[in-house]
Amino acid sequence: MTTNKPTVLVTLDPAVRETVEGRLGELARIVFLSDLPEAQRRDALEGAEYLLTLNPQREFGPWWPQQPRWRFVQFTTAGVDHVDFTRIPAETIVASNVGGFAEPMAEYVLATALALSKKLLHYHRLLQQGVFAQFGETGTLRGKTVTILGFGGIGHACAKLLGLFDVRLFAINRSGKTDVPVWRCGTLADLEDALRLADVVVVCLPLNRDTRGLLEARELGWFKDDAIFINVARGEIVDEKALYDFLLAHPKAQAAIDAWWIEPFRHGEFRMNYPFLDLPNVLGSPHNSARIPGWERVALERACDNLARALKGESVHGLVDRRDYL
Repeated sequence: MTTNKPTVLVTLDPAVRETVEGRLGELARIVFLSDLPEAQRRDALEGAEYLLTLNPQREFGPWWPQQPRWRFVQFTTAGVDHVDFTRIPAETIVASNVGGFAEPMAEYVLATALALSKKLLHYHRLLQQGVFAQFGETGTLRGKTVTILGFGGIGHACAKLLGLFDVRLFAINRSGKTDVPVWRCGTLADLEDALRLADVVVVCLPLNRDTRGLLEARELGWFKDDAIFINVARGEIVDEKALYDFLLAHPKAQAAIDAWWIEPFRHGEFRMNYPFLDLPNVLGSPHNSARIPGWERVALERACDNLARALKGESVHGLVDRRDYL
């Protein structure tokens, strides 16, 4: 006896067809929205039970349904702050691609933590000025305290790499508990201790109503004067002016900024309200910490595997509480 397969509607670029069908084809009938005539797209979106998507606002175009019957929506991104949750039914189960890009982002965190602790920016600029400071001291990560704000997939991957340097890890998550070996684990209620003790602060938190503006002038005032700050999450988690003022007033402190406040993907442009890149203690990158050759496919495979668990009735990862975004 045969049974009809459920349908997964995919709103991604059809260039990923081979990966999606290879991962989900045995469990579901795969339909790409772009393959359908435009006259059918709204109905297809409204009636879909399972959805695989990246950015609905862009991919749905003018066909966003009024009363979608979505049972499960799988995003290919780890962050879902770009999603309009008012347009997703309350009963729909939503999953993010938690940890989808964790390993390359952890490499970025390690690379920048090492570069800044070794004062590579400082000595590079001295060389540009003709100063050969051969006997100038650098620094080390060994024995330092690293606070990781947000201890999910990215945080775990960071802990794995940073742990090779005998650092003390202070993890902050929602539960205050973790199976990963760390020095301390707490919640945001422990934020002051976590920041005051940290030599390096790594931000891996999702952007939601609890984390937006989490680090303002008061919280940055808890940083050590020579703290290293690394943000691979979202710019809006830290107050832009407060961070600029802190870095200006504390020249021994350093920052690696990968996540900015106004970015092309989410806002249509890149803009800074303060000249961070003019500061000698800032290392900037264009929010590409996750971008390494071939990893887009790895992340997509992870999203598909999570959707496969939903199709099989198994426990899924990265469940999103929509109340965090409303």
